[in-house]
Amino acid sequence: MSQSHLGSTTLAQVAIVVHNIEEAAQRYADVFGLPVPSIIVTQPGLEVNMTYRGEPSDAQAKLAFFNLGQVQLELIEPMGGASTWQEALDRNGESVHHLAFWVEGMQRSVDFLKSKGIPMVQRGDMGEGQYAYFDAEGPLGVTLELLERKRDSRAVS
Repeated sequence: MSQSHLGSTTLAQVAIVVHNIEEAAQRYADVFGLPVPSIIVTQPGLEVNMTYRGEPSDAQAKLAFFNLGQVQLELIEPMGGASTWQEALDRNGESVHHLAFWVEGMQRSVDFLKSKGIPMVQRGDMGEGQYAYFDAEGPLGVTLELLERKRDSRAVS
C-alpha cells in the first residue's frame, strides 16, 4: 500500500507567510516568469467555523496561489486575529508556513497525527470541504496542513 498513515504521500502545496502579499507575489512572479496571481481575502474565521488552538477565531488572510506543475505555492498574509499564520510570521518572519496534503476521511489523519504528538492547531471550513493545520514543527520543523474536498464531519482534535 503506497498511502501513509497521514492519508497521502503526495505533496499538494507549499505555503509561505509574508508581510505584504502584493510585493511578495510580484517578487515570485518575476523570478518564476509567471503572471502575478489574483489575491483573494478569506472569509472571516467565524463565518467558516475557524478555531485556533481550540478557541473560535475571526482571523482572515490574503492568499495568492502559483500553480507550479504538481505543487501549488501559496502566499499568505495574515490580516488580524489569532491564527497560525500570524504566529508563524511573528516567530519566523517571512518563511515556509506549511506543507499541505489532500486527504479523505480527515478525522483518521487527525487521530494519527495526534497519536504521534502532533496536535491540530487550527481548522476551518472551505466550501464543502475543510482544512486543518498541525503543529509538526517539533518533529518535522514545519506545520502540516490537511485538505479535504468534501467533509463528512468537522475534524476535531
